[in-house]
Amino acid sequence: MLYDKLKEYAKSGAYPMHMPGHKRNTGFLPPGFPYDIDITEIHDFDNLHAPCGCLLKIADFAARLYGSDKSFLLVNGSTVGLLAAIGAHTVRGDKILMARNCHLSVYNAVSLFGLSPIYIQPKTDEKTGFAASIAPSAVKSALDSDPDIKLVVLTSPTFEGVVSDISAISDAVHEKNIPLLVDAAHGAHLGFSAKFPNSPVKAGADIVVISLHKTLPALTQCALLHICGTRANTDETERLLKTLQTTSPSYVLMASIDHCLRLVASEGAHLFGEYEKKLELFTERVSALKNLSVFTFPSSAGPQFYAHDPGKIVILTNNVMSGTELSEVLRAEYNIELEMACPSYAVAMTSICDSVEGFVRLAEALIEIDRSSGISNAAPKNRTVPPLPGQAVVPCDALRFQGRPVNLANAVGLMSLEYIWAYPPGIPIITPGEIFDENTLSYITFLLESGITPISTKGNFPMILMCKN
Repeated sequence: MLYDKLKEYAKSGAYPMHMPGHKRNTGFLPPGFPYDIDITEIHDFDNLHAPCGCLLKIADFAARLYGSDKSFLLVNGSTVGLLAAIGAHTVRGDKILMARNCHLSVYNAVSLFGLSPIYIQPKTDEKTGFAASIAPSAVKSALDSDPDIKLVVLTSPTFEGVVSDISAISDAVHEKNIPLLVDAAHGAHLGFSAKFPNSPVKAGADIVVISLHKTLPALTQCALLHICGTRANTDETERLLKTLQTTSPSYVLMASIDHCLRLVASEGAHLFGEYEKKLELFTERVSALKNLSVFTFPSSAGPQFYAHDPGKIVILTNNVMSGTELSEVLRAEYNIELEMACPSYAVAMTSICDSVEGFVRLAEALIEIDRSSGISNAAPKNRTVPPLPGQAVVPCDALRFQGRPVNLANAVGLMSLEYIWAYPPGIPIITPGEIFDENTLSYITFLLESGITPISTKGNFPMILMCKN
């Protein structure tokens, strides 16, 4: 059933302005996928959990290609890399400094390993409505305020392509002799073109996790964990990867990783050169938009933005409509599926595998929508993320509490026993152990009015498991 459904959708003509990075463009994938090469750990095919042959060669090749000291193949996505890296560099009860806009998988690691999170809230850009870069000064200030922090975790680039100054941040972190982990799941393509920001692998991060499948031609779940320098605990990271990754790793996925890396190594210069031309073509085509607009760096960005990945096309709706409405129009009328829709913008994710026709199709669709759009007073205005809720207990403790389901409207003043987030991008609005307040309620209401329905841990939203503080 699923196979038939997928094959039917593949023939529908829908254009994927979303991950995975191969964009269902089979010209970038080797022939024969997937069934005839789906094997297990048989003779002469190595073992992911004790690599000494062909799989070790792939990992070593990945390290050389990206410039890291050691690389690990991940077949459970960036999620498993983040879980293993965080667990390898902390012990239960440790404090971890993390950006509040980290992915849910980082929060799950905090809960799983019993850590105490300290948050850095990136500023929301008032013009665009999305989070700007993490300021190095904010990291330094937090580290100076608490000498017990054992690990720093940031996301760069974000879903919107926002990049932070990893070099300056790593300097601040390394002054305290602690490691910096960068969730660069959306940055597997960085470092292969001067037109794009530098990879965090080469900017001073100690551990970098990237998802090949998001922005390069690799199958979903294909990812890498890079170790850079001597601050990272390589042995413990490897042990936890053996613990957390499946003991039956897919050779189809590992072959996809291998093929992707070798394609970038052999044809990367040409492919990225063509990619740059396509992005320039798109930017030129949409330059005359009057109601909608496309975020460009640095002209659209305030000083709180350090850099931006041009491969993430952020379409600002400028109060003409909501991002969800724009996404729905593109889907229904133009057969284009975007990666993410937010109240005041939507994101089209591109890669080296996108065709000229795909970029032109999106540009022409936006031009048509722009011509037919008028200002609507009902469209949502940009809204900053609310101040952090008060934290009564750490997440791992809160998850063990007994509570009762409470309707969202009656939750103010109670302690949440669940995560609540919107997906994408999978960033929690409230975490277990935090006190649900009016600001949080107002923000969730704003999301609902914008056509975005949050998700809760138990899956019963808007009934949320709560208890008294």
